[in-house]
Amino acid sequence: MYIQKTKDKFDKSVGGDPIVMGIESSCDETAVAILKGRRVLANIVASQIDIHRKYGGVVPEIASRSHTDGIIACVDDALKQAKLTLDDIDCIGVTYGAGLIGALLVGVSTAKALALCKDIPLIKVDHIEGHICANYIQTQLEPPFISLVASGGHTSIYSVNGYNDYKILGATRDDAIGEAFDKVARLLGLPYPGGPQVDRLAKEGKPTIKFYKHDKGVSPDLSLSYSGLKTAVVNYIHNLRQRGEDPNAPDICASFTAEAVDLLVDTTIEAATRTGLKTIALAGGVAANSYLRNKLKTEGEGRGFNVLFPPLELCTDNAAMIAMRAYFSAIEGKNRADMTLNARPNL
Repeated sequence: MYIQKTKDKFDKSVGGDPIVMGIESSCDETAVAILKGRRVLANIVASQIDIHRKYGGVVPEIASRSHTDGIIACVDDALKQAKLTLDDIDCIGVTYGAGLIGALLVGVSTAKALALCKDIPLIKVDHIEGHICANYIQTQLEPPFISLVASGGHTSIYSVNGYNDYKILGATRDDAIGEAFDKVARLLGLPYPGGPQVDRLAKEGKPTIKFYKHDKGVSPDLSLSYSGLKTAVVNYIHNLRQRGEDPNAPDICASFTAEAVDLLVDTTIEAATRTGLKTIALAGGVAANSYLRNKLKTEGEGRGFNVLFPPLELCTDNAAMIAMRAYFSAIEGKNRADMTLNARPNL
């Protein structure tokens, strides 16, 4: 009943581009955004970095409580920034997976409550597909293209064959690249979040250390692995300290970054070559890494590919990308949800 009722309202109310509210709470960013088509009307992000920094990483229970404390204020701020009310919203998109179960439930519950009280269509959004859709915001990008998603929890290569058609071509068999960056940062005593700190120090160092050579090159199945490289860096640093030597943090960061990124870039370009697609779009938190952006652009364009990536503020978790993904679902009548929608942390 709910889906049919809101579908009728949506189909009747949307003459041009729908106005979409996005809600994102999968990890440690409480975010609400409003888009009209591909244009951002509001993009509110309440970061929890300062809260979790003292623990060296995200504490799930604290993250959930912080989302609960801040989500309604973010909704209010987004509406004020966009100069709209809930009556102007044509549909609501919400991240329902993947992520931390408690954190996801805050966003899902909020979206369901708003949708129910105002009879607004509800769209369920896959967090990873949301990251990919950040590339559509205020651009003219159209499928098909290859997308590399690199973040703290995910490292995957997709063929995006349509606005609602995603096919995974390859992924990490173990650790995500962002997880490896965070581990190296902790070993070196760098503050959370570690990825930007490693990126900063890498610019001051030289990639002279060989941690873990991938002699076989790109895997035939386009899979990736970062557990071996991560372990090699751990052992290198521990051996230095056991000998009473201080690690050269800039050189370690530069060397680790080069090994981690080079394999990722090579695999992505191989995926694009096999499919014949000429556009590569980068996405995810690690898409903010300067070496990855430069390496992928240089190598990709050198081989005839058009390489795109979102602005830095749309690489990390945000709700604009969720609203953008929901927009494409809405205009094609995909991924509609009702009040039984639940969080799926392992989506």
